[in-house]
Amino acid sequence: MSEKDYAPLSTACVRALHDKLYEKRKTAALEIEKMVKEFAAINNTSQIKRLLKVLGQDFALSQNPHARKGGLIGLAATAIALGKDTSNYTDELIKPILGCLSDQDLRVRYYACESLYNVVKVSRGAVLPHFSAIFNALSKIATDPDQHVKNASELLDRLLKDIVTESTCFDLEGFMPLLRERIYTKVTFARQFVISWISVLDMVPDIDLLFYLPEILDGLFRILADTNLEVKKMCETTLSEFLRNIKSDPSKVNFPAMINILINHAQEKNDDLVQFIAITWIKEFVQLSGPAMLPYMSGIFTAVLPCLAYDTDARRMTDIKETATAVNFTLMKLIAVHGEENNVRVNSSGEETISKLDLPSVVDVLTQYIMHNSIQTKVAVLKWIHDLYTKLPEEMVNHIDVLFPALQRTLADEADQVVQQCLVVIAEVISSPVTKTSPVNSEGAVVKHLGCETNPYYNKFLISLLQSFSTEKRLLDERGSFIIRQLCVLLNAEDIYRNLAHILLNEPNLKFARLMVEHLNMILLTSSELFEMRSRLKELSTEESRSLFCCLYETWSYNPVATVALCLLTQSYGHVCDLIRLFGNLEVTVDFLMEIDKLVQLIESPIFAYLRLELLQVPCDKNLIRALYGLLMLLPQTDAFQTLRVRLSCIPSLHLHCDEKGAIKENPRPTHTKNIDFDKLLQHFIEVQEKYKEYKKMTRLKDITYADKELSNLEI
Repeated sequence: MSEKDYAPLSTACVRALHDKLYEKRKTAALEIEKMVKEFAAINNTSQIKRLLKVLGQDFALSQNPHARKGGLIGLAATAIALGKDTSNYTDELIKPILGCLSDQDLRVRYYACESLYNVVKVSRGAVLPHFSAIFNALSKIATDPDQHVKNASELLDRLLKDIVTESTCFDLEGFMPLLRERIYTKVTFARQFVISWISVLDMVPDIDLLFYLPEILDGLFRILADTNLEVKKMCETTLSEFLRNIKSDPSKVNFPAMINILINHAQEKNDDLVQFIAITWIKEFVQLSGPAMLPYMSGIFTAVLPCLAYDTDARRMTDIKETATAVNFTLMKLIAVHGEENNVRVNSSGEETISKLDLPSVVDVLTQYIMHNSIQTKVAVLKWIHDLYTKLPEEMVNHIDVLFPALQRTLADEADQVVQQCLVVIAEVISSPVTKTSPVNSEGAVVKHLGCETNPYYNKFLISLLQSFSTEKRLLDERGSFIIRQLCVLLNAEDIYRNLAHILLNEPNLKFARLMVEHLNMILLTSSELFEMRSRLKELSTEESRSLFCCLYETWSYNPVATVALCLLTQSYGHVCDLIRLFGNLEVTVDFLMEIDKLVQLIESPIFAYLRLELLQVPCDKNLIRALYGLLMLLPQTDAFQTLRVRLSCIPSLHLHCDEKGAIKENPRPTHTKNIDFDKLLQHFIEVQEKYKEYKKMTRLKDITYADKELSNLEI
């Protein structure tokens, strides 16, 4: 280029700016500084602009790296010369330097940092309109591989922070789009740079960064997950400061805009610090905003419920579990005061907002987590279902059809604690009046007496429970007794037994009905929870107790030995004799004899202590003695046979119970059984046994037919 093209620079100055030696370029810079001062003194702005154009375009954009270095030092010299007037030329000064910050030559990048530092130092607040562009360039050069360049950029960064801190007109709104973008960088040094700026901006009194926190919170938590410990610590400190500000003035905070971000990061399994801080924030949000969190409750559940399962000595995991427990407790208190369907609140803008519990989503999440592999989580879910059902019965009734199958499946859980809590929920659901209009299904027709007549789920549950016992024998064997006993504690025991008896009376699978009666009978005779029910049956002093006895007898007839046990309990000894006489017509199997063996063991237990004491009375009820001898004659000479024989031999001298002719003295029928038609019951027993005999015959025929069919298929 000709000398004229570099005007107002002299030929010597141009040559020096192109020189590879720094000292020569510095000399040229001093000449430029002197020249600019002269131009400024006479207000020759055209020459100043001409000079800036030459330096910014011809030198800063030159293909020659030394020329670019010369242009940078020349621009810095111009800014120093202009002093306070630099504000009139910030565009021409800053833009060429920013371009050089990404130069391939590391020395050019270094001198660009140095040049921009000088420009910013002179311009001070005048550079703020260019803050976003400078920040963008600095965020990139913060990751520079050359340490000298990084050191230079850090000096510039500190200077810029000082300017922003002392400024009263920083355009935060204009800066936020760039910050939102840069906060998602994955480079550690760039993250460190971003965090440092967020921390600085948050400390400026005139800058309210809380208002924009929803825009950067997700990025902050992503930075918190950085593997660099220094970056993690910086981010943790910044988040702690934000949380402190939120707690000091919650009215300014847009909680709903941030809660889903926290929920997402609270499920971070690979970084316990991220998870802990996210759940800590959720805890504070729930405590501070109250009903505003109701619409997000299902999401909070997904974050909190799995954490209740943490069972380790690790300090952080313990802290997470304790914090999750606190959130769970606070949410329960929130639901307790959630008396109305809608909660009206005023947000930070003064507008009314409706905080409504999204119950369908909540139920969906609870249904999902009820199958979790943790006992603590499952118990917490069940307590939530119970709590919601007791606090919001009108709303929850619409979701029973979704919850009920899940609750029924939970009864097969291996943990007693889970099954017990599940039964608490079921008891609440099936015993509460139902306001939702829904027709009782056909299955309900078999029930003659309901624990809660307006609730079709009472009978529906019992039917389903029996079906589960029928299809899963392991469930019946391992959990049946526990489930029935707990139901009898939670609900009316007599209602439970009455309804189960009615349902079983119509059970098409007579083999299962017989097995179920055996289980129910054993629970009735041995469970401490059914002591009062046994006492009423023993006395049969009321019409209700006699009605219950007849109801049970009809179904107990499927199992002859259970029927005898029931009649022994009610002291219906004469009828026991009638039943034992019929045993000769029954098929005596090994299972049948084992049931009699168990009955003898029961007679020797505390349950039948009153029966054994009756043998001491004078005169003793001849029917009782005959009944016991009848059982003795049915038994082969096993241990049970010897036990019962020894017991009968302990009866005081038999002559005390005989008249002058040697016959056992007759006792009048006990008054408490006079109102019971035992003849009718006996006839029913015979009919049921005939029905069972036919059932077994048909079953055997089906088995033979099936076996023949399988054999034919094999031959083919």
